Amino acid sequence: MNDIAEMVAFVLGFLGWVMAGVAVPNRYWKESTLEGSVITTTTIYENLWISCASDASGIHNCREFPSLLALSGYLQVSRALMVTSIVLGFCATLVSMLGLQCTKVGGDNYTLKGRLAGLGGLLFLL
Repeated sequence: MNDIAEMVAFVLGFLGWVMAGVAVPNRYWKESTLEGSVITTTTIYENLWISCASDASGIHNCREFPSLLALSGYLQVSRALMVTSIVLGFCATLVSMLGLQCTKVGGDNYTLKGRLAGLGGLLFLL
């Protein structure tokens, strides 16, 4: 039962890391619509790195944010936290994989494997 719980925790942590990686490039973090007539309806959508606008005819205009320092505080913090979560998730995946009971790395040293698994879990939580 312990091995099954360990594998389920590893898979869930890995899936969370993958989902964070999928969410970063998504363009629809913030979306707003300016409605007028059918011709002038405009949708503005942004993510952490780009701002786009599309009109009713389907034309998209996108621009990257010009400067890191010109961005609002919450956007800078969101960028930093997302990049940090991707890096920590990668490290947690590697460390947790080494700490799994079903791997041969570390031999039969279960104390080391337990500490590696715990460190990987802590990195996933961070």
